[in-house]
Amino acid sequence: MHETVQFVARHGYWLLVGAVLARQACLPMPANLFLLAAGALARSGKLNLTASLGLSVITFMAADFVWYEAGHRLGDRMLHVLCGLSRDTGSCVTKATAVFARHGVRTLLVSKFVVGLDAVAAPLAGAAAVPPIQFLVFDALGALFWSATYAVLGYVFSNQLDRVAVHIARMGAIVAIAMAAWLGFRMAQKVARWQSFKHQFKLARITPEQLRDKLSAHEDILIVDLQGRLDDSAESMAIPGAVRINPRRLERYKDVEISPTREVVLYCACRGEFTSARVALALQRKGVQHVRPLAGGIQAWRDLGFPVTSQVRIPPAPAVGG
Repeated sequence: MHETVQFVARHGYWLLVGAVLARQACLPMPANLFLLAAGALARSGKLNLTASLGLSVITFMAADFVWYEAGHRLGDRMLHVLCGLSRDTGSCVTKATAVFARHGVRTLLVSKFVVGLDAVAAPLAGAAAVPPIQFLVFDALGALFWSATYAVLGYVFSNQLDRVAVHIARMGAIVAIAMAAWLGFRMAQKVARWQSFKHQFKLARITPEQLRDKLSAHEDILIVDLQGRLDDSAESMAIPGAVRINPRRLERYKDVEISPTREVVLYCACRGEFTSARVALALQRKGVQHVRPLAGGIQAWRDLGFPVTSQVRIPPAPAVGG
């Protein structure tokens, strides 16, 4: 810890700013140790405690406001990125949203002390349309609480800082190792599950000819068009009878009920069917078992000269499958 104190003393406040920025960028930077060092240096007169806390809070606010704007502009997509390593991304997003809905902006007061919560708190505030001023006020209070805790510890225990730092470093190392092991396991599990699903998904594909025959026989099929855009425009052509949803906003349809026995055919604009696969996986988690992608997507359907229409139903959520 003595080396850390000397390093902070040489490079001053800019190092503290960099450490906080790196932490908020989800990099493995022990910003708490730098706050401890800043507190110890403040007691010895080499740094100003008020200036250290002020810079830390301002840096937190600047970084968090970027995350806030990302959540405000991207909404569910931003949360999907942050929850991407969870077992059920949709459930992770729903639970995180529910937690923030229950505690509101007050979550920001303690989020920096909770591993995982700090990563989603600011984007959740943006996605929940918390007013910017209110967000900044609560974020500043949370940042001040976190920064002051470590800086005051460094100030009070400056003579025993090595011992304090050793305990914090050990706790941090244990948490970091546990988190790394958990993330590695979750990533491997997610990749294996996705590979298995892709294999099953390809085997279940329905050809345009098979779909045409089923429609001609008036079978009970729900056709889901996944060409929905951010504004849910209906400019692109669709298969007659299809219902268009926005695959980037699946949480809008979380309360939709589709009969487990009903066959669902998905198609998107791309031949690779990646979007269809993602939505099919989400539907299967809801208990819908008979989900099939249209081989080649809408383009393969059109290449065969099968009918298309610009009149496609774009239901307000939740109304898919009605």
